[in-house]
Amino acid sequence: MIISILLLSGLIGCSDTSGEVTDWPWDEPQTEQPDVDVPNEWTDVTSQYAGLSDGIMIMTATMLENKPAVAYIAVADLSKVDFGVWGINDPVLEGTKDSFKTPSGINAEVGAQVVVNGGFFYSSGGTNYSSSLAVSEGTVLSVNINYASEDWVTMYYPTRAAFIEDSEGKFDACWTYYKTDGKHYMYSQPSPNSWTEKPQKTPSADFPVKAEEFAAVNAIGAGPVLINDGKAVDTYVEELFDGAGGIGPDSSQPRTAVGATSDGRLIFFVCEGREMTEGVHGLTTGEVADVLAELGCVEAINLDGGGSSCMLVAGQETIKVSDGSQRAVASAIYLK
Repeated sequence: MIISILLLSGLIGCSDTSGEVTDWPWDEPQTEQPDVDVPNEWTDVTSQYAGLSDGIMIMTATMLENKPAVAYIAVADLSKVDFGVWGINDPVLEGTKDSFKTPSGINAEVGAQVVVNGGFFYSSGGTNYSSSLAVSEGTVLSVNINYASEDWVTMYYPTRAAFIEDSEGKFDACWTYYKTDGKHYMYSQPSPNSWTEKPQKTPSADFPVKAEEFAAVNAIGAGPVLINDGKAVDTYVEELFDGAGGIGPDSSQPRTAVGATSDGRLIFFVCEGREMTEGVHGLTTGEVADVLAELGCVEAINLDGGGSSCMLVAGQETIKVSDGSQRAVASAIYLK
């Protein structure tokens, strides 16, 4: 695997590098679909970013899954850097007056080396809501939203993705459900919902499988789960992320994701889309799962994409964000 091979010689830092990052110091992506399969190839650009810890490697790709791409990964050795979560304070789905912040605003607050956007969110009536789990140093800032509907008559109760760091520093991708009575569960399998079928019953301690009480030191939610126990799963159907109000999992879009390798390294992933660079449309969630699996991830989830997708390295943007400027978000993950 690409990352495994590169890490044999250790992560390459650049704390002694001076100067600013120039725009596009590597090859522009190909703008036409190739006639033959092109392997995913990553170029180390860590030296383009001044002041990074030697526990962080930054890499970029201009062709992924046989598509023109502008994509970045940050690979973190957690013996040298820390993983953190930022989020608004909306712990029981009731909303908050806390402000959404851009990744640059979050970076200014937490002083991180790498920041990427986190989970889903919305605003209503002057109140801000997080739709996705965020846990920071044991404090639950928000939970995964526990309902979904296409017509607001038939209601579904999906389990949704979470990427969790436990008390031993291990990472796991799982599915969670927060009940209105305050019970909070984690599952090794999703509830088998589908928009084309009648709703499954409300998740409980024994459904869809035997649950564990939710516990995490740090965690971020969104969805779908991309990789679980070393297998690509892409559970967007079960998590109800397809359909009119979904995330277009089968369409090419800007994407953000997070994963962990078998040796405990973290990978933050982001890719450009919507032709912010000519010819670059983005990836499907299944393609992101394949990319992360090839990089050695054994646990991974999809985060909010589209106009939210953004990665800052040393305070500087990597991809061209599809809104034209950074979107203010409800949560983020970072390396410090």
